[in-house]
Order: sequence, then C-alpha cells, then structure tokens
Amino acid sequence: MKIGNKAIGGDNPCFIIAELSANHNGNLEVAIETIRAAKRTGADAIKLQTYTPDTLTIDCDNEHFKIEGGTLWDGKTLYELYSQAYTPWEWHKKLFEVAEEEGLICFSSPFDFTAVDFLEKLSVPAYKIASFEIQDIPLIEYAASKGKPIIISTGIAEEADIKLAVEACRKVGNNDIILLKCTSSYPAPLDLANLNTIPDLKQRFGVEVGFSDHTYGSLAPIVATSLGAKVIEKHFILDKSIGGPDADFSLDVDEFTELVDKVRDTEKLLGKVSYEISEIVKNNRKFARSLFVVSDVKEGDEITEENVRSIRPGYGLHPKYYNIILGKQFTLDVKRGEPLTLEMIEGL
Repeated sequence: MKIGNKAIGGDNPCFIIAELSANHNGNLEVAIETIRAAKRTGADAIKLQTYTPDTLTIDCDNEHFKIEGGTLWDGKTLYELYSQAYTPWEWHKKLFEVAEEEGLICFSSPFDFTAVDFLEKLSVPAYKIASFEIQDIPLIEYAASKGKPIIISTGIAEEADIKLAVEACRKVGNNDIILLKCTSSYPAPLDLANLNTIPDLKQRFGVEVGFSDHTYGSLAPIVATSLGAKVIEKHFILDKSIGGPDADFSLDVDEFTELVDKVRDTEKLLGKVSYEISEIVKNNRKFARSLFVVSDVKEGDEITEENVRSIRPGYGLHPKYYNIILGKQFTLDVKRGEPLTLEMIEGL
C-alpha cells in the first residue's frame, strides 16, 4: 500500500501525519505557514478536515446540541464549535499546492459525500475517516469506492463498529485499510490509551495499523511505534499562543520535531529480527571469555583446573571445550598468560 510516494507497512518507516485540524485559527496565512513548518519537523504528511458546520450538524441550541461532559468545549453548541474550527473549502487548493511545494503529502478527512466529491477534484492520495464517523457506513463505502487507501480512527468504536467499517471498505473492493487506535477524549488520559490493542487490531482484522494520538506529549506515539504502529497522527500547531479549539493537546514545532526524531530513533532501536552481530560487536568479542593457560606448564603436564581457566579476553579456545580437555596432556611447554589452542592438547 502506498500513500503518495510513501509505502505503508512492512519494514517501511512510520508514516507520520501532522493534523492541521482547527489550528489555523481561521487565518489562511497561519495555515500555510503551519504546512511549511510541518515539513521542517520531518513529518511525512499534513492532514486537513473537509466539512462545513452545515455538513456536520444543524444550527440548534437545545440540549441535544450543547457540548457538556468535561471537554475543552463545554458550553458551546456543535454548530458554534464547527463554525470556529472548520477549514474553508476555498483554501484547500492553495493548501494542497503549498504542501506539494514543500514535498509533503496532503490529504483530508471528508465528513459527507460532497466533501469526497470535492476532494476527488484535488486528487487526494488517501482518505481519513474520523473517529466519530466510523458508524457512517454509507460515507465509508463512498470514500472507499474511490480506490484510495482508507485510514480509519477507532476512537469511539466498539469491535462491532470496526468490523462494519472494514467490511464496508472490502464490500466496494478496497483492501487498502489502516486502522488507527485512538481515544476520543481531548486530551486523552494515558490510562485509557490501551495501546496493546494495536497489534490485536492488525491480527484481528488483517489490516495495517497505527495510532491517532490525543494525549499530551510524545510518549504514547513512541510506545505505539514499538507495538507495530505504521502510521502516527498527531495534532500540530504553529504556536500554541495563537489558541484555538485544539491548541491544548497539539504539539508545536519543537515538540513535533522531537516526536518525529523519537519515533525514528525507536524504529532504529526496533530494527529487525536478527541473530547476526555487527562488525563493532564482532570486534568486541575479543573481550569475551576463552580458555587460557594460567600457570607455566611443561610438555606432558596434565591439564587441570589450576593451570587452565575460562577468563577474559577471548583469544583462546572456546569455553565449551573446558570439560573435554581436563585430564588431557599438554603437547608443548606453555607460559602463563598464553591463549589455549587445540595444538597444545594431546589427542585434539
């Protein structure tokens, strides 16, 4: 599977997405500079969200549409929040062009059929289904039918929801599916991350996996990488001082750069399954144990625990021979401190 020019999964590096979300704070120039800054952090991609308040909800202030429950946005209506947070559609073309200039992959989360149609005109390389849209099976089918990789966040999903979403993609012939472990809490507490779900998602649903992170800091993405995540998504902001709905749990330029560096270092640490040793380690094997003559001996002397020992360094005979050679005789005179060799031992 490829998104743009990046191969996903297998031995390929993590695909790191900087989520712009609402972090432009309604300013096109801030959005443009955020994309340029994302490139400087080492991110692979910038992701937008393509909706309007009217494609997500209705302008209504009764109790059903008021946000409550300990979120960052309590007291607002859904319509008010989305009016503040959305990325104007007339910006998209320019933002895609800037991303291309920077060598960043740019794609988006559509929230209805009209958004998919609009993004198709921009030749997006992938679609991201947001956590709260995982139950919108018609939307998933429609996006998946375009033949692009589908990334699906599972933040509010139970297992049955994930199964339906994956089946919706496969129903229209799309098997390029990436499931992102996610906790839809803003910010998300560490004890609800349950990152051990990441390898289980891969095994259970037969897809590529990743992590969409709403925790503070970069610890969770690092752990996710070590558990097999091949996609990491994190909210990115140019400067937290500009504020906005998502600023609190977003990473700024320095923090996101650190995240990218730590994920790449984690990948180096994980490496591959290998029982070979590097040239550096091979060179250091000289400090391993081996059999040495530890007292002066004459030809014909018996090899004993007193005159041969397993010690450092590693220039002598392998210690596996120790019990075999005890009781045998030396074939020549040997000075204390000489590495033992087969030629010194009678019968070997």
